[in-house]
Amino acid sequence: MTKLQKKMPKIKKVKAREILDSRGNPTVECDIYLSNEVFGRASVPSGASTGMHEAIELRDQDKNRYGGKGVLKALSNIKEIISPKILNKEFKNINDFDEFLISTDGTKNKSNLGANATLALSLAFAKSLASHDKKDLFHYLSNSDQYIMPVPMMNIINGGSHADNKVDIQEFMIAPVGASSFKESIRYGAEIFHSLKSKLKEKGLNTNVGDEGGFAPNINSSNDVIEIIIQAVVSTGLKMNEDIMISLDVAATEFYFDNKYNLNGENKILNSDQMIDYLKKLSSDYPIYSIEDGLSENDWEGWKDLTNEIGKKIQLVGDDLFVTNINRLQEGIDNGSANSILVKLNQIGTLTETLNAISLAKKNNYTSIISHRSGETEDTTISDLSVATSVGQIKTGSLSRTDRTSKYNQLLRIEEILEDKCYYAGRNILIN
Repeated sequence: MTKLQKKMPKIKKVKAREILDSRGNPTVECDIYLSNEVFGRASVPSGASTGMHEAIELRDQDKNRYGGKGVLKALSNIKEIISPKILNKEFKNINDFDEFLISTDGTKNKSNLGANATLALSLAFAKSLASHDKKDLFHYLSNSDQYIMPVPMMNIINGGSHADNKVDIQEFMIAPVGASSFKESIRYGAEIFHSLKSKLKEKGLNTNVGDEGGFAPNINSSNDVIEIIIQAVVSTGLKMNEDIMISLDVAATEFYFDNKYNLNGENKILNSDQMIDYLKKLSSDYPIYSIEDGLSENDWEGWKDLTNEIGKKIQLVGDDLFVTNINRLQEGIDNGSANSILVKLNQIGTLTETLNAISLAKKNNYTSIISHRSGETEDTTISDLSVATSVGQIKTGSLSRTDRTSKYNQLLRIEEILEDKCYYAGRNILIN
């Protein structure tokens, strides 16, 4: 966790406003000013394929305003409930501040204040403390002088809830494991992205992009999607397996109905065992190193079987399964489900709880991936968080849309700042 401060500044002013996310929906932004005039600003993302166990994102439900998606209630909670209690008050550290937010809310899922309200406050306070200490956020949050630059998991083809096409799997990602630096990994990804666009055009396929900046062509078969990605990689002169590996976010909860996995694009209806076989074959046929949410969020038996089948060679990531919640993660650890956790700040609602989840994962040899959401802002906190925690992987979308590239650009700046005090995770992220 972060270091204690000898003399903590008092909170002087709190501001909160309604801004727009990358989908044009309202979200919360918060500024916290300290007594020495420094301030921290944070804005909160929003997911499309959200797990049922996530902390509650408070929306107004007023159909006459933003179609019911306004966040005035969350803003009111910041201004009317939290602000009066924290003005002119000192907190020992970030943990102390977050514990105050958690106790004030009083629920397990932030349903009183809203996780969008608590997270905006939590991150804004952390940033204000970093600014007070005249430190970059990644430095302030870290307890080490050596850092790992993460391998980016770049979403280059969107499907599922992130695109209007028939692709069942939500994200097809490339991971530049063979790059020598983060800067080089970005070059690899950008060249592949533009190569893929050319390949899609050649085949007469749509090159419009989805929510996370990846292309959203109408391709029914997952095999066909992967094949065209491989063609794009090869045409750049890069090599599969050596330079580039593939990662999938299946988002299986989105097509799990009546205890069956409905792959409508491929006209398949599968039970849990058949879905495991489907994923097993994909990972055997192609250079796939990571599969996220391969099964539904409540299919615990299936997750255990999937982990037994391919968990020794494939990173099996729980997103909807774990929702950045230490209780859900501990359940997975206890019954041998998955071997990795996707970390999303807004799934749990405070920075401290997020760091606790990463810590629990590390103690149990689970990998962690810091992640964005499909509805993003220009806030780059997750870039700093990925370096501060040295988890080695970040998932923040494609090589287009400023809401995605802003995170990559921040990581480029961080790598420049650190110089020889960091190394690129590269192939170290591979399980086998």
